[in-house]
Amino acid sequence: MEEAGNVIFSIGPLQVTSAVTTMWAIIFVLALVSFLATRNLKEVPGPLQSLAEIAVDKLRDYFGGLLGEKNTRKYFPVFATLFIFIIVCNYSGLLPGAGHVKGFALPTASLSVTAGLAIVAFFTTHVIGIRERGLKHYALSLAQPLYLSFLILPLNLIEQLVRPASLALRLYGNMYGEETVTEQLYEIFPIGVPLIMNVLSLLFCMLQAMVFTMLLSIYVSEATEEE
Repeated sequence: MEEAGNVIFSIGPLQVTSAVTTMWAIIFVLALVSFLATRNLKEVPGPLQSLAEIAVDKLRDYFGGLLGEKNTRKYFPVFATLFIFIIVCNYSGLLPGAGHVKGFALPTASLSVTAGLAIVAFFTTHVIGIRERGLKHYALSLAQPLYLSFLILPLNLIEQLVRPASLALRLYGNMYGEETVTEQLYEIFPIGVPLIMNVLSLLFCMLQAMVFTMLLSIYVSEATEEE
């Protein structure tokens, strides 16, 4: 199995790994599919438009239950984009050649990729919180109750910094572990067991995308909640 951190080439001081090139390819494919699905919308949709509409409806119902209707209407594109990107990245590891072909590795099995997603989640949480409640009220919410602010504020700040680290490590650890275990089982039991693992991976990859976006939804709901 090719490590997700292998360097393919460098752009100045920046090293581009196989996980990054795979991520670029996924972004390109998702952008192309989105363009094709929406470029000529019809009242009687074709197969691609129908699939896109079903996916959007299911995701809107999912996030509606987590964020509430108001926040879902406002911020659905952000959460849907994160969910779709993560789940496609996860499923890319099931494609033939993943981890063996140069430049093709599971992106979410790279800590640098999951850390980037966690940073996006961190800023998403606080930008939405400030936008909904205002900078002053949002900052004060981290120090409530005020008479215990000297104790509560440092703890809340530490919690806010730990959350993105937790998101990054959870997604990375689960995906890297799943990929490693599957690889080892291929070597020990080349017939039968790998097929079972691939079927289980279909569910596992979806669950990881759901967990990441569910936790982010909870953080955003807390950030926008009125005292």
